[in-house]
Amino acid sequence: MRTSRARRSTALLAPCAALLIAAGGPGSAAAAQARAAPSPTPAPAVTMTAPAPTRIPPPLKPIRPAAFQATVERAAKKLSVPGAVVLLRTPQGTYRAITGTAELGKAAPPDTGDHFRIASNTKTMTAALIMLLAQDGKLRPDDPVSAYVPGVPNGEHITLAQLLKMRSGLYNYTSAPELAATLDADPGKAWTPQQALAIAFRHPPNFAPGASYEYSNTNYALLGLVAEKAGGRPLAEQFRDRLFTPLGLKGTFLPAADDRSLPAPFAHGYMYGGSFYALADDPYPAAMREAAQSGKLRPVDYTRQNPSYATAAGGAVSTADDLATWIRSLVTGKVLDHATQRQWLAGPQAEDPSAPDGQKYGYGISYQRFGPNAAMYYHGGELPGFNSFIGHDPDNDVTLVIWTNLTLTPDGRTTAQALLPTVLNEIYTGLDLPTG
Repeated sequence: MRTSRARRSTALLAPCAALLIAAGGPGSAAAAQARAAPSPTPAPAVTMTAPAPTRIPPPLKPIRPAAFQATVERAAKKLSVPGAVVLLRTPQGTYRAITGTAELGKAAPPDTGDHFRIASNTKTMTAALIMLLAQDGKLRPDDPVSAYVPGVPNGEHITLAQLLKMRSGLYNYTSAPELAATLDADPGKAWTPQQALAIAFRHPPNFAPGASYEYSNTNYALLGLVAEKAGGRPLAEQFRDRLFTPLGLKGTFLPAADDRSLPAPFAHGYMYGGSFYALADDPYPAAMREAAQSGKLRPVDYTRQNPSYATAAGGAVSTADDLATWIRSLVTGKVLDHATQRQWLAGPQAEDPSAPDGQKYGYGISYQRFGPNAAMYYHGGELPGFNSFIGHDPDNDVTLVIWTNLTLTPDGRTTAQALLPTVLNEIYTGLDLPTG
């Protein structure tokens, strides 16, 4: 789950130039064999599963699998991530750049079929379900949240659309130190959405509804309760029946509150230090950063920390293969009907009014142009153990998924987002984004 401060912003790229940053899915036989009988050195993997077309669209570079793999491998090594997966689909074909290990101490390469915690990419699913319920006539985006959830500060003045667009002003519960302290003291604790929201509601709102933009997980925890009220069923069931099953996403689900396991095959997730560094954007102290960079400090295994506090804001599990199908289906109109899809596509609104052509956030999706011929609908995900990015460029039919099993680099950068400019430079002509 990401926070609202600059380092973890959803903003990825300034217009045309600079980086601003912030059970039972399929697994490959090779990955399973590697986990059963590890060898001394994990072998990188890259494949191309479709032939190149006779003509590549001008904004796209030809992808050379070996060079693509080598570029990703170098960048991941520089970021000190244990393992990383890049899944790229373009008109040329499908490419996978895989590096490192799914579990420290073992020669077990990650795979595009491995399960991992997708964190705030869950918001794309929660927002899509809200739009489906609006499409059904069971709610309206301009309804006040108080019509569905009692006890919300300013609830009679906060609309569902403001929650969707991060404009409610409500305090972000993942910024509260007491949440991180509880997670570290009791990693297995099962949370209800009401318990998480109670943390937020103990703090005064940060601004009046609609007055500004601020990324807040509180908004989407509330939207999960709205969806349950309007849809009349648990959120996990609605996700399964309305989103995952129709699209064939067999490795994607929202776990029960008391389930902190991951189905095989899965990747372990790591981070240096306590949960607060991921949840509230607290920078690493200099001594801790130096110890991590030198190898004296080892990352903590967060794989089995209970993610139920994230609820509709960031609790889902998926695979790279499923996420690529999901984000392309969502952006290209395979989830919503035509009228609702138009509303969804028009939803992104400039986060900063003084930069109308910059980063935009809409109904659970970000949008930004990062070159003269390329723009992407996307989201990111971050929680202790994992970092990820999903995006689709409808103009050039490019789908991209990146995930790593390290939340933050030793110097405090979000890892999948730090890999992003390197990957984009490999995909598009005319880009020379700084890679750090």
